[in-house]
Amino acid sequence: MAIKVNRAPVLTLWATVVAERLGHPPETALSLAKAVAGTAARAKAKRLGIDEESDKARDRGDAAPATPKDTAQLLGRKIRLVHDKDGMVLADDGNGKSAPAKPVEAYIAKAFGDRLAEVRKAMEALAARFEPEELNRVGFRLYEHFRPEVPPDVKGWGAKGLLDLEKIRSARGQVG
Repeated sequence: MAIKVNRAPVLTLWATVVAERLGHPPETALSLAKAVAGTAARAKAKRLGIDEESDKARDRGDAAPATPKDTAQLLGRKIRLVHDKDGMVLADDGNGKSAPAKPVEAYIAKAFGDRLAEVRKAMEALAARFEPEELNRVGFRLYEHFRPEVPPDVKGWGAKGLLDLEKIRSARGQVG
């Protein structure tokens, strides 16, 4: 049975699963996933013509550049890293501060409700079929295969679509 959900939490959960498969601890994975979903959201905002000036500045690279050791690659995105007050490595929220994991975890839990475990299990099984580096390389294309279909007549931001778990389970053969 399909789940009616926005694409953003699906991408966030998938990015979390991929980051964990790459060996990141859960808190780091959630933080990195938020950064990946944020990048995708900014790209969509540009396509819809609703991007903000702060996003334009970030995309121009007005912030101080990070060194390679201060970044992580996840699903084709380079993410700046920072340490929180406890020394945990997290994604940079764009302002040089850490993007905490707890709100991301709550966001995913709310979006999927009682179906979260089922969706996560399907995503983890898909991720396990790939070596970590290859998963990171093809992971966004896998997501594009199984992401919720938004009806063509639905326009705008935050439209919900149907996430078909069978598409997640069969996504392995969709990339090369």
